[in-house]
Amino acid sequence: MDLDLTGRHALVCGASEGIGHATALELAQLGASVTVLARRADALQTVVDSLPTAHGQMHHALAADMDDTDGLRDTVCAHVAAHPVQILVNNTGGPAGGTAHEAPLDAFDAAFRRHLLGGQTLVQAVLPAMRAATWGRIVNVVSTSVREPIAGLGVSNTVRGAVASWAKTLSRELAPDGITVNNVLPGYTRTGRIDQVVADRVRRSGQDEDAVLASMRASVPAGRFAEASETAGVIAFLCSPAAAYVTGVSLPVDGGRMASI
Repeated sequence: MDLDLTGRHALVCGASEGIGHATALELAQLGASVTVLARRADALQTVVDSLPTAHGQMHHALAADMDDTDGLRDTVCAHVAAHPVQILVNNTGGPAGGTAHEAPLDAFDAAFRRHLLGGQTLVQAVLPAMRAATWGRIVNVVSTSVREPIAGLGVSNTVRGAVASWAKTLSRELAPDGITVNNVLPGYTRTGRIDQVVADRVRRSGQDEDAVLASMRASVPAGRFAEASETAGVIAFLCSPAAAYVTGVSLPVDGGRMASI
């Protein structure tokens, strides 16, 4: 199986921790040079320093805020002008919990800007280099709510669905250029996001944390939460030459939790 990414350059967003950090490591282990992007420059530099360079890669840190669309565009466009990107992993933190009907309009607006407009900004920045290379990989880290809405995540459910439809549309538009576009749908994963979800369920249900965690694990046939590295491995495969004929899919990494086919 051809997993070699030597000579490729990946831009991995939300890479200061969790799935983003694990993905940066996986891609670097496959030979890619990696630029990690998030808001905290100090945390990013720690990630860069931890990435392997056995294949002669050069890694970079890029501090940018997905909520600041204009600033994001300027920062990324300047960087890719010097370091063309062939792999984009579009990953960022999810919206706060709560019901859809009670959510204020600005919560939807902020989530749409972060997840959809931020993703569109990144795609437009990296697309010229992908087209020039007639090779590209775009992977969006979304959520299983794309297929089965999750109770108590009204804003997230709404915006994640929009991102999935956007990605499917892009996959059809960009396939003739040798560019694949796919979504990975993480289930319950040991990251800061799961801590946020658990805390919200504790508040809403009145149960203690242990009870909430036990209930969540019981809903997963695998009987446990995923490690970030397990999700990152799937992302890395979709970025590899071996996945050249896989595009337009939304692939769950959820331990079998979803009931839908």
